[in-house]
Amino acid sequence: MTSIQDETGAASVAAFPAGFRWGAATAAYQIEGAANEGGRGPSIWDTFARTPGKVLGGDTGDVAVDHYHRFAGDVALMADLGLTAYRFSISWPRVLPSGSGAVNEEGLDFYRRLVDALLAAGIEPWPTLYHWDLPQPLEDAGGWPERDTAHRFAEYAALVHGALGDRVRHWTTVNEPWCAAFLGYASGEHAPGRRDPVAALRAAHHLMLGHGLAADAMRAANAGTLVGAAVNLYAVSPATDDPADVDAARRVDGLQNRLFLDPLLLGRYPADVLADTERLGFVPGGADLDADLDVIGRPLDHLGINYYSRHTVAGTPGEASQTASSPFAAHSPWVGSEHVRFVPGGRPVTGMGWEIDAGGLHEVLSRVHREYPSVPLYITENGAGYDEAPDENGTVQDAARIAYLDAHLRACHDAVAGGVPLRGYFTWSLLDNFEWAWGYSKRFGLVHVDYATQRRAPKESARWYAGVIRRGGLPGRP
Repeated sequence: MTSIQDETGAASVAAFPAGFRWGAATAAYQIEGAANEGGRGPSIWDTFARTPGKVLGGDTGDVAVDHYHRFAGDVALMADLGLTAYRFSISWPRVLPSGSGAVNEEGLDFYRRLVDALLAAGIEPWPTLYHWDLPQPLEDAGGWPERDTAHRFAEYAALVHGALGDRVRHWTTVNEPWCAAFLGYASGEHAPGRRDPVAALRAAHHLMLGHGLAADAMRAANAGTLVGAAVNLYAVSPATDDPADVDAARRVDGLQNRLFLDPLLLGRYPADVLADTERLGFVPGGADLDADLDVIGRPLDHLGINYYSRHTVAGTPGEASQTASSPFAAHSPWVGSEHVRFVPGGRPVTGMGWEIDAGGLHEVLSRVHREYPSVPLYITENGAGYDEAPDENGTVQDAARIAYLDAHLRACHDAVAGGVPLRGYFTWSLLDNFEWAWGYSKRFGLVHVDYATQRRAPKESARWYAGVIRRGGLPGRP
């Protein structure tokens, strides 16, 4: 195994506070593989990926990067990198193959072994309970648009917490509920591939309710449990000062950001978003709305922010840019605002076509700190997808990724200096892996994976990040 060390000796000019958590993140369906092993049941992503025309190249997560069998070596890689924390997700269908009912102890044992290996290596485990892999039987019963799914999620959370809560303190309930709801149920770009705007709105509410119910269940078992959720936030800009473009920015900010921040941190839904979707006849929670918001709005112990890019939008007619949630995008996920266009902002882009805007991360962090009650913040995902290959010496030279991470960590440092309570940073991702509808065509990892052999090879960005972690800050610029 290649050692990950930084030997530049570059002086740190931007130190982070003592105790700042340095991590990397992954998700179960993207890395575990072993789809039909260890008693695991099918998830909506198994079904979706095996449906022709849904994932580029017909790729699936059946094998992924075989983390299920190779986790010990992957933990050794994390230790060599110097990670102080590792964010991973737990596969609901590996623990509860039917979504509820009979427990698969073999599945729970895998996570027990993983947590034990992390702790033995001095790495703090940060599990996420839901990263989009809903058990297929629950989708067959209606999925997240059905209120019952939120209750089944709380039962699952209590079960996993009962198995790992003596060794795990920090928990994330749901990851990027916007994607799960609107890409999964409105545009159909992600699993389960439905195209029903009202179902998407119902799913968004029940994902939030599931978070609150799960948090209650885990805290009831152990008052010392620290619970948060991870939301994907964007800085949003109008393309011009035309009132239609300004309104488009309000709409997208509302559906992308405030629809989740407001109930989580203020205990209410934004009135303008409800007005934007009113014509669909949807009221979140119905008669139970007030009680639901009370559960959803319980104080968070931490909030995870996933940040990748900025949205520049227009509400006026014209040519739109292609979104990059799927190579097969054909339907809008912007329920109630389907007329909004996403336009290029003139910035450099990653291999995903996403514009690079580190200033947007500072903007997002400052806004959450300024407009909402104070809560410890963590960057739970931030990274850049490209499609690199090793050179003749077996080295992956990924200078573009290093530049991306450097710029965004500097934005984090500036935010901390400005008083933002940012407590940690998890880059996406530890390993190259299955990138949802893009299959294996895009690589986000610090560690290159040869998918044919499963050989891991740390990239130059891994060496760079190891140096940042070792120094507790960013290196000086050349």
